[in-house]
Order: sequence, then C-alpha cells, then structure tokens
Amino acid sequence: MKRDVVFPPGRQALYEQNRYSPAVRANGLLFVSGQVGSREDGTPETDLDAQVRRAFDNLNAILEAAGCTFADVQDVTLFIVNPEAVFQRIWGLVLAEYWGQGPYPAVTAVGVTWLYGFDFEIKVVAKLPGQAD
Repeated sequence: MKRDVVFPPGRQALYEQNRYSPAVRANGLLFVSGQVGSREDGTPETDLDAQVRRAFDNLNAILEAAGCTFADVQDVTLFIVNPEAVFQRIWGLVLAEYWGQGPYPAVTAVGVTWLYGFDFEIKVVAKLPGQAD
C-alpha cells in the first residue's frame, strides 16, 4: 500500500534528506511527524522561544498543506529537554495563540535527554476536513 504523504511547500528536500515523511493521511486522520524548530536549511533556532515558535510554524505549514488547522488537532505529543524547567514557559507561549480557548486537544509531554540538537519537538494527530465526528 502506498502512503498518502503530505509535504509542506519548500521543505521536501529536507525531509527526503532525512528519509521520513512529514505527514501521512490514513483512515480520515493526519499523522504528523515530530516537528522541531528548524530553519529552512535544517539548523536549529538557538533561542528556546524562537525554536518553539518555529516548530509550531513548521507544524502549521504541514497542517495547511493537508487542508487542516490547529482546530482539527486531536492529540499532541510534546518532547522536551529539561521539561521541569521549561514546560510551563513553552506551553504558555503557544497555547492561547494556536488553540485559543478550550476545549484543548489531548496532550502528552515527555521529558527526553536528546533531540538531535533541539530542545523541543511536537507531533500531532489531526482529523482531516470532511470526516465525520
């Protein structure tokens, strides 16, 4: 079975270089690979806040390419280096901006020791538009 892959504009070479799909459509859902705060060339933003915002911008580009918005996101997994020190800062930075008022998606935050030079990663599952609830 061939995967129905979604590529955001302008970053396909980066995904091909790293050999993974940014998102796959299946059974009415969009499964988005973990997004980090990488610039167009794949290097990380150096400031944590900028890295988080860039990760959300990268995620938004994939959602848009699939015809989705943050309102379609049902499940979120956050991977955070040093979560005890930065979780509230990270979540406070983006929650209202991207999800507004509740109800919010399901969220799991995982503390990790290594993210390939990044401090934050987000992966989501979204409902594709036009799918029944």
